[in-house]
Amino acid sequence: MIKKGIILSGGKGTRMSPLTKAVNKQLLPIYDKPLIFYPLSILMLANIKDILIIVNKGQLNQYKKIIPNGDNLGIKITYKEQASPRGLPDAFILGEKFIDKENVALILGDNFFYGQSLTDQLLNNTKLKKGAKIILHKVIKPELYGVAKVGYKNKVIMIKEKPKKYLSDLAITGLYFFDNKVIDYAKKLKPSKRGEIEIVDLINKYKKNNKLSADIIGRGGAWLDTGSIEDFYKTSAFVSAIENRQGFKIACLEEIALNKKWISKKNIINSIKFYGNCDYSNYLKKLI
Repeated sequence: MIKKGIILSGGKGTRMSPLTKAVNKQLLPIYDKPLIFYPLSILMLANIKDILIIVNKGQLNQYKKIIPNGDNLGIKITYKEQASPRGLPDAFILGEKFIDKENVALILGDNFFYGQSLTDQLLNNTKLKKGAKIILHKVIKPELYGVAKVGYKNKVIMIKEKPKKYLSDLAITGLYFFDNKVIDYAKKLKPSKRGEIEIVDLINKYKKNNKLSADIIGRGGAWLDTGSIEDFYKTSAFVSAIENRQGFKIACLEEIALNKKWISKKNIINSIKFYGNCDYSNYLKKLI
């Protein structure tokens, strides 16, 4: 059972410069909430209550100002600063003490997931005991992504980073589930040509040991990577359209916590005071 989760929220966000010169990308708004709320909500939906957020050096206070403390959400949030981006598997090296002897989930701070049966999928994936699981999503331009070819029972046959020749249209998203061996595997990785340790090399170690499987987000689900300005605003428009049409909020952290009975109405009142007079607070008022 996976009870611990890491949000990798570092990086320079150079593709979104100059916006990201002063503010970390994950603190910029996707419609009415900071981007970081969305991956945090995914871990919460997966019943993961012990969360490590890895941030850039010098940006810790910005996060602490914007994310309500874990007490108000019924979860535990720990932070760790990353001196400079060293690749995704660095999250497991930095988070070694946090992970301890447990299995762990990793989500990238700029990834957006949405779907009707997503919660059931997440809860199913946290049952992982051994090996690793990657989450895949169908894309039109697989050459822009790391992709995976899957076989019987979603066993991963091959992984390729930005393939020039067609291999599969299933992109590897920024959500992963690993057993405890991930720490040792990450430590043994050698930097690639770009000077970083690569997530593809890490998951390939599991594949070589026949311990890698995949879960595919179906047609009713959405995965959006907010790496560029264009993708960022497309995601914002997506959230705006759904929230304004259906009247509920995507990634309302307090609502998730209340539905799971991790918090009481008193915590919601504290959150309303924290956020002040805004639409998000008005939505929280409706919950109680």
